Amino acid sequence: MSEAAIPGATTIGIVCKEGVILASEKRVSYGYMVMSKTGKKTFRITDRVGAACAGLVADMQMLVREIEANAKLYELDHGRKISVRATAKTMSTILFQRRYFPYITQTIIGGMDDEGASVYILDPLGSVIPDKFAAVGSGAEIAIGILEAAYKDGMDLEEGRELTIRAMKSALARDTASGNGVDILTITADGAKEETIPL
Repeated sequence: MSEAAIPGATTIGIVCKEGVILASEKRVSYGYMVMSKTGKKTFRITDRVGAACAGLVADMQMLVREIEANAKLYELDHGRKISVRATAKTMSTILFQRRYFPYITQTIIGGMDDEGASVYILDPLGSVIPDKFAAVGSGAEIAIGILEAAYKDGMDLEEGRELTIRAMKSALARDTASGNGVDILTITADGAKEETIPL
């Protein structure tokens, strides 16, 4: 796969006081070709865990479908919902098993459980990195600068949402592979809420 044909995206995850915000823009590009302006790259795994991805859309869809099935099996086996950390670790195992023919996707897993809000970054080989905020994809370098400058511990959801939109606007203005609006998944103890913002 040539460098010009690698799919781009901008995906962000932020831990807030009351929950987690996951966001991804909607453009599906392949090299210099815009394949779709309505792609979905944020996914609800359970009512308290979600994923936001950058990379090949088919790979992220298959990976999320597999992790959703594993989350349901976990709930049947253990009689309780899977935690955010366990979801990230399960996805890590799936990614590592495919290391010789990997899914071309970078993923942010985030959500709310008994331990509070948390975000994990996963690379295509299954590395799991916990953090308070994250950005992956071709627009990550631009978005992470905004996040690092303005993020603070204990932000409420509205502050986190505004910061996410600001970081996303900056990335969309400068990364040609990202654009056409933003899908935001907000996860709290009460559940998950999705919204789309045209930018």
